[in-house]
Amino acid sequence: MDDDRDALAAWLPAQGLAMVPGSGLVPLSGGIANRNDRIELTTGPAVLRRPPPGVLATGASDMAREWRVVSALAPHFPLVPRGLAFCPDADVLGTPFLVIEHRPGIAVGAALPRGADIAALVGATLGQMVALHALAPEAVGLGNLGRPEGFYARQLVGWAQRAATVWPDGLPGAAAALIGALENAPAPLDAAPVLLHMDLKPDNLLVDPVTMAPLAMIDWDMATRGPRGFDLAILLSYWIERGDPVAVHALQAVPSLTPGAPGRTAIAAQYAAMGGIDPGPLAWPVALARLRLAVAWMQLYRKWQRGEMASDRYAGFDALAQAILRQALDQFSKGRI
Repeated sequence: MDDDRDALAAWLPAQGLAMVPGSGLVPLSGGIANRNDRIELTTGPAVLRRPPPGVLATGASDMAREWRVVSALAPHFPLVPRGLAFCPDADVLGTPFLVIEHRPGIAVGAALPRGADIAALVGATLGQMVALHALAPEAVGLGNLGRPEGFYARQLVGWAQRAATVWPDGLPGAAAALIGALENAPAPLDAAPVLLHMDLKPDNLLVDPVTMAPLAMIDWDMATRGPRGFDLAILLSYWIERGDPVAVHALQAVPSLTPGAPGRTAIAAQYAAMGGIDPGPLAWPVALARLRLAVAWMQLYRKWQRGEMASDRYAGFDALAQAILRQALDQFSKGRI
């Protein structure tokens, strides 16, 4: 950590920035993959963002993409922290990295803060999703971000390939069956593309700990353009309900098991009401989002197996990924989300 601090401190002056003498890198909790450290610059606090250590999956933790997106969006979307510096050179810290403005607020994971209102958190999350989707990509300089044409078909191909990589000895039965079911069912038609965050759940929306008012939207390394329904589907893929199989309750990514939390159908209806637009059919996108989630969790499990991730929190990700796949297949076969 001291070596990283010294290397960063030596690199920053060429970017017009400087660390406060004697300050260091303070890890920020909450992230499950990318590394985030608070740093103290002479101009104020900032965040150093880096990919996780070790081998990265294709397209994962794309710091160059995040730099492009935050640089374009920050002047138009107040919740986006300003980008301060980007380093594509892996020789400095071992990976590309970026430095962004630090924002106050908390990231809410599985546990809702004492006294907080789950309805307020859901409303804040959906409200900012609607606001993001209302931006015209061309107007903010992101009119050529990603490839929205044939979005769902291409996403399915990509995640099927990643599944084959992460299960090199053969896909689990539920994964093979789910991929086959998605291939054999018509994906929703391409809709007018909007800006997608691609992981917009409460822990990527920093909020006031009391009022749940949104203060920042973070983690833009997967952002692209595509159908608005997929951002919603990704949120729903994390949203475990009390009646879901017990095996998926261990996901614990959002506070959806909090008493009084709305279910997935209610969240989808709330998004449509807040935005005044139908996100389209969701059963297929949610099944795809669950496939994506299961594969991502297995990618982290493999990193843990290789010794690239130290925490034992990843030890159960294999079993959890397979439980998510079984739930996805069951729900999709019933036409449900």
